[in-house]
Amino acid sequence: MKWRVVKLDEIKAPEKGALVSGPFGSNIGSRFFVSEGVPVIRGNNLSMGQKKFIDDGFVFITEDKARELKNCNARSGDIIFTAAGTLGQVGLMPKLSRFQNYIISNKQIRLRLDTNQAFPPFAYYFLSSPSMRAFIASQNKGSSVPLLTLGIIRNLKIPLPPITIQKRVAAILSAYDELIENNQRRIALLEKMAEEIYREWFVRQRFPGHEKVKVIKGVPDGWEIKKLGEILELCYGKALKDDDRVPGEFHVYGSSGVVGTHNEALVKTPGLIVGRKGNVGSVYWSERGFFPIDTVYFVKSELPNSFLYFLLRSMNFINNDAAVPGLNRSQAYSNLFFLPPVQLIKKYEEVADTQFEMKRFLTRQNEYLTLMRDRLLPRLISGKLSVENLDIQFPPSMEEAAHET
Repeated sequence: MKWRVVKLDEIKAPEKGALVSGPFGSNIGSRFFVSEGVPVIRGNNLSMGQKKFIDDGFVFITEDKARELKNCNARSGDIIFTAAGTLGQVGLMPKLSRFQNYIISNKQIRLRLDTNQAFPPFAYYFLSSPSMRAFIASQNKGSSVPLLTLGIIRNLKIPLPPITIQKRVAAILSAYDELIENNQRRIALLEKMAEEIYREWFVRQRFPGHEKVKVIKGVPDGWEIKKLGEILELCYGKALKDDDRVPGEFHVYGSSGVVGTHNEALVKTPGLIVGRKGNVGSVYWSERGFFPIDTVYFVKSELPNSFLYFLLRSMNFINNDAAVPGLNRSQAYSNLFFLPPVQLIKKYEEVADTQFEMKRFLTRQNEYLTLMRDRLLPRLISGKLSVENLDIQFPPSMEEAAHET
């Protein structure tokens, strides 16, 4: 069956303000932000198809201010677009959320659908697909700052099968997302476990056998006070514009984390990345070769990544640029810390590697799930693949893989 294609304007909710831009900047600027209240949805709450919605990292406005901006509220089922800045970011407001009410920022657009015609998760999956994100980004009407208008969103076209088919397609794709999100939670827990061991041994200094070690002026015998620059080198990344990237197997890292892929790696081995411009002092760990761009440093050291990862995250990295946040290497190198004996670091590496090996397994599984979901998505949404008797095969879980081994 050939599905009809409609504009978003044809399937928006039959109510005033179903498609709106965020408030004027003067109505929702930083002078209105408070420590708690109604959360403001910004670009950091949306992603490029990795997550439906990031329900964290908010700034807040008062209840009174939110009532004043009520036409810009967002609720379950609403679709949110970034309209200024990183075009192609799309989000879906969840059924269960941390807060009762949300307000979109001046850089977002909110779409509320007519649910008799369109199932919001289906529309989200179509609008967040790689091809649609690329198309949305290509509609830029800005000059110095990328910009989308209401007219562009209003005229975006979407295939629209019967509502039962929409729900089935969304259920299949959501099954992948739920597995991915569950793995992400487990990855975070495994990392937290490894960090807690690090803090117990190297911050609280309750390492194995600590009872028998003399402590002189707060320094255990055999430990040394070192500057960060004595144990590692922060190397500059290399500029790699979007147009110059060839999609491939290697992650491209910026100060906000993975910002794309490339077919070549600047760093051929697993390594650590530290934010230099923008998100100063952010720390990431790539488990394989990667390409760090010029907003980050990559780390060279003889010490194991498992130890350095948490050491770097504990550093007091200071922004040295008032206009554009920046990390000066000299300041970074001057940070002092207690360096434990090599034997203790190696013992920690052995203990922590249990957690990190499980983390690597789950990360690889998520990469596979993401690949399968992204391959299925265009075929399901276009109607080229029937959903009636589709049998989805998922990779084995960590426990199943261990049992098979």
